[in-house]
Amino acid sequence: MTENPGEHLVGQYLKEVKNCDFVEYNLQTKTVQGEIDVVGINSNNRHVYICEVATHLQGLGLQYTKNNRPDNVSRLTDKFDKDIAYANKNFPDPDFQKEFMVWTPIARQSKAGSSTNPFRDLQDIKNNVKKRHSIDLAIVANKDFLDAIEELRAVAAKRTDQMNSPIMRFLQIEEQLKKYF
Repeated sequence: MTENPGEHLVGQYLKEVKNCDFVEYNLQTKTVQGEIDVVGINSNNRHVYICEVATHLQGLGLQYTKNNRPDNVSRLTDKFDKDIAYANKNFPDPDFQKEFMVWTPIARQSKAGSSTNPFRDLQDIKNNVKKRHSIDLAIVANKDFLDAIEELRAVAAKRTDQMNSPIMRFLQIEEQLKKYF
């Protein structure tokens, strides 16, 4: 497994909750320079999910920097510009619904006037994507991220077969243990 645990969790969410029959991690795009963290395709519903994942856990959470300055908005807006170009080129069929998501477990609100504010940054990224591409970026952060884990936990609790994903298998074991202790 080459993806990080945060990316793996998102991929499993796409597979188990969104019913994607294809999930790719760290997709290297050929015509648009870059990498997409997680791509999921539900071919039955003709739906593609394009996800960027940042599992920064310290301090305020989400915190990309460049030259020792906050870089969340610029970096992720640029990534989604490339992700959208990739999706439009590779999924041109208008019947194929494209959903763009940013996932981060922690994006805390800072005090007013603070130069670092991951929660505000996510809103700015969402606004930039909307303004540039008329796309409503889905944000899965904080409580929504935890809720997604709980949805995976519910899937794992119902299954008794050996799940191949280490994260799903862990949740499955944990849920089975709860029945006895």
